[in-house]
Amino acid sequence: MNSKEKLARVVVVDDDTLMREVLKALLRDEGFSVAGEARDGQSALTVVDRVRPDIVCLDVNMPGMSGIDVLKNIRSSYPDVRVVMISGDSTMATVREAVGLGAMGYIIKPFTGGRVGSSLLAAMRTPVDSPFG
Repeated sequence: MNSKEKLARVVVVDDDTLMREVLKALLRDEGFSVAGEARDGQSALTVVDRVRPDIVCLDVNMPGMSGIDVLKNIRSSYPDVRVVMISGDSTMATVREAVGLGAMGYIIKPFTGGRVGSSLLAAMRTPVDSPFG
């Protein structure tokens, strides 16, 4: 990981407190900077607006606003922010929808630290305006 990637600022969004803590620890171990966290979609948008992260790790299934709706909002309001979905929802329809809406990765729970790190590095290396992101 080079210094630019090492400084990538990440916001973690998941309604499960334990999952947020696990993700934050894994991200720090992988050399990322955790810039913020949120437990629901509306809070996520507030945090993204405030800290302008490089990447958002975003759960799909949350109370209130779904991760898919948060993804749509982030992609339209903050086109330079990369989004990687992290979810237990592995249905092909959900994965396709998320990627079609601009998610630059989709990690299925349960996951490993290496999988999270490599997915975020791949997202950082992909231009935001890429046809693959």
